[in-house]
Amino acid sequence: MPFLEAAGQGLEYDWHGPPPDAGPVLVFLHEGLGCAAMWKDFPARLSAATGLGALVYSRRGYGASDPLPGPRPVSYMHDEALEVLPAALDAACVRDAILVGHSDGGSIALIHAGAVGGGRIRALVLEAAHVLVETVSVESIAAAAEAYRATDLRNRLARYHGANVDDAFWGWNDVWLDPAFRDWNIEAYLSGVGCPCLVIQGADDEYGTTEQVLRIAAGVTGPVETAVLPGCGHAPHRDKPEETLAAMTRFVRAIGAA
Repeated sequence: MPFLEAAGQGLEYDWHGPPPDAGPVLVFLHEGLGCAAMWKDFPARLSAATGLGALVYSRRGYGASDPLPGPRPVSYMHDEALEVLPAALDAACVRDAILVGHSDGGSIALIHAGAVGGGRIRALVLEAAHVLVETVSVESIAAAAEAYRATDLRNRLARYHGANVDDAFWGWNDVWLDPAFRDWNIEAYLSGVGCPCLVIQGADDEYGTTEQVLRIAAGVTGPVETAVLPGCGHAPHRDKPEETLAAMTRFVRAIGAA
């Protein structure tokens, strides 16, 4: 993959579909253990279904992007939303964006849209986004640490993160299990989100409950659609790809972006 230079960081990225000057761009923001490659073919499929370009990048410390210099701070999602994401959009010449955020990526999308308001953010598509820390999140993340130590989870993640694998995992895991992180809450940003939002959650999400969906829907000021998918865990685009693709495609077309 090629690299973007954004906020002093080298970030691997991929592009699908039309160039950024052809219209709105789908910007994919990955989960706490994700990277560009872990989206697999979903960005390309959504790009093809909507006719829009798609930018997919790995944050620092993930995939083949620059390594992370030290532990992540509790403010890491704010830092990504307010410093790195705007620089990445500038570097990729994206002036009109639909942010597609999964888990941490969804939270980053909400912080960014809530802080900057209108401008180049046309809409948000959120999968399993967090606005507060729930007990189920902490319990599942603690269980993930045990799995990383005792199972082949590290090897499976290393196929995507290479030399970044330990920093990617522990950088995410240690922050979420830090007692200081239990008070993390981004609901104050929701009132600044005036663009259309699609909020998708798996009914069986092991990292969060539908309370996250309810709070987002109640807090944003723009039009909002919600979808809770039965038999679906934390990653709707992997667990229920056809239903998720159809919901996102309908939403994007409905807001007139296609």
